[in-house]
Amino acid sequence: MPILPYGRRAPGTGRGFRGCGSGQFPPMSTPLVAVLDVDGTLVDTDYQHALAWYRAFRSLGETFPVWRIHRLIGMGGDQLVEAIGGEELDQRIGDRARESWVEEFDALLPEVAPLPGARDLLVGLREREHRVVLASSGKPHHVDHYLDLLDARDVAEAWITSGDVEATEPAPDLLQVALRELGEPEGARSVVVGDPVWDVEAAANAGMPAVAVRSGGAGDEELREAGAVGVFDTPGELLAGLGGTPLA
Repeated sequence: MPILPYGRRAPGTGRGFRGCGSGQFPPMSTPLVAVLDVDGTLVDTDYQHALAWYRAFRSLGETFPVWRIHRLIGMGGDQLVEAIGGEELDQRIGDRARESWVEEFDALLPEVAPLPGARDLLVGLREREHRVVLASSGKPHHVDHYLDLLDARDVAEAWITSGDVEATEPAPDLLQVALRELGEPEGARSVVVGDPVWDVEAAANAGMPAVAVRSGGAGDEELREAGAVGVFDTPGELLAGLGGTPLA
């Protein structure tokens, strides 16, 4: 099937499958909605985000180990400050930390690159007649940059950012808005593709199955415990193993 252009409508093999003894899922009789995270899933940004947050906190007199910050990457800024330092920290410096993080991450944007097979995965999903929507807790101008890196504007049917929701992951808001932007009802047949535990938890909170890639640095066991039905190294490996996932 040829890839048809869409305009934006919104402001190896995998391992660790569960739920099907053979590791194979039956072919879908109708297309489903593939909701893909962008940061850390399609473009390699998680470690840049951790460093940007580290520098933002340091600029405000707060120091947290980078590994602790990295464990929270995938949450939006509305959640991360309180998660790492508590409500008092968020009330005291939260807004300034979020502003500083944007500035620090902007300086690192030239270092961001697509992960192996990222665009091929998007095209492969479209060729299977799935509807493709990108959902990111990132800032709108960051997501615009990623869309250019991935050359994804003619492949994704819509994309959602933190600017479109009140709460980011692990809240399910991004995923629910993604369905609404496509005119799909809540509970529509859909699958989430993400990288951190927070993506998988958001999918569970929205009642959607999730497939994960390892680029966020989360371990296979914790991704499976959070509910991931498949874990892959890269988007390209996921594409090669789609037959063993709900995206078959």
